[in-house]
Parts: sequence; C-alpha cells; structure tokens
Amino acid sequence: MRTTVIPAQITTVEDKIAGNLNLTQIMILMVPVFWSTIVYSILSPKMGLSWYKLPLILIVLFSCLILSLRIKGKVVLNWLFILLTYYLRPKYYLFNKNDSYLRTLDLPVFAKRELRLFKAKTNRREAKQTKITFSFSDFVKFENLLGNPKYTISFKSGRRAGLNVAFEKIRK
Repeated sequence: MRTTVIPAQITTVEDKIAGNLNLTQIMILMVPVFWSTIVYSILSPKMGLSWYKLPLILIVLFSCLILSLRIKGKVVLNWLFILLTYYLRPKYYLFNKNDSYLRTLDLPVFAKRELRLFKAKTNRREAKQTKITFSFSDFVKFENLLGNPKYTISFKSGRRAGLNVAFEKIRK
C-alpha cells in the first residue's frame, strides 16, 4: 500500500507542477525559449539561422539550466539572491539619534553684523511677548462672573489660530 507523509507545517512545502519542478524552475526554463525566439526573429538575417545566433542562444540556455538546478533543496537562483543580499548589505552600522542633546555642536562663528541682527530680532520677539500675571482676587471675580446667570460666555475662533472669549449680558 502506498503511503504519503503529510508535513506538519504546510507553508514550507513547495508546490510541484511538472514532475519535480516548481514554478520558479519552470519560469527559469522558459526564458531560453523566449530568448531564442527573439534572437531568431529580430537579428539579421531575420527568421534565418546564422553562426553568431547559436552562441547567444546557447549561453542563455546553459545559464538558465544551471540556475534552475537544486542544491540542498533550494534552487540555485534563490542561493544567488541570498548571497547577493549578504554581500551587498551595509558593513558598518552608524548610530544616529538625530538629537543634539548633550552633544558638542560645531556652530559657525557669526560676523558681528549678523550677530547684531540676530539679537535685534530676538529683542523684538521678547518685546511682543509680555507675560500676563493674575492675582487671586482676579480669579475670584472670574469665578463669580462664570457662576452669574445674567451673563453668557461664548468662544469664537479668530485669525492665526487664536481663540476669542466673550462675556455677554443676557437681554430679556
């Protein structure tokens, strides 16, 4: 009686299409057929055999035959991809956090004029940004205003992502 072993993990099993050939091997073996058709029909004399067409066809045929062989259960083309990715990977890994925290930065030295302009711009920004302070009595008045039923509060978005808050007296 004929028995077959069913593998425990089905994802590792390759599909066999024709005999012991899988899809990649069949595709590799189809390349020489298409190549020889192109060479035979395009190069001169068209649709005729000549001495320089045979080596072109035979080189592609033998290289595809070698690429479609199996070594240790894998196709030679897969082995080539594995070797190429290994040898073309980066050899040195540089760690860069893209962060300037606790680093010594070599900044260019500004000329006196550029430094003066930079300070003038920052002084203008500091002049525009005034710090507003509130006392405790202001917070008490604000709480009484919010709790008062005679007034309503409304929020409106202003230009440049601003928020306008308005207190309005309710009219009866």
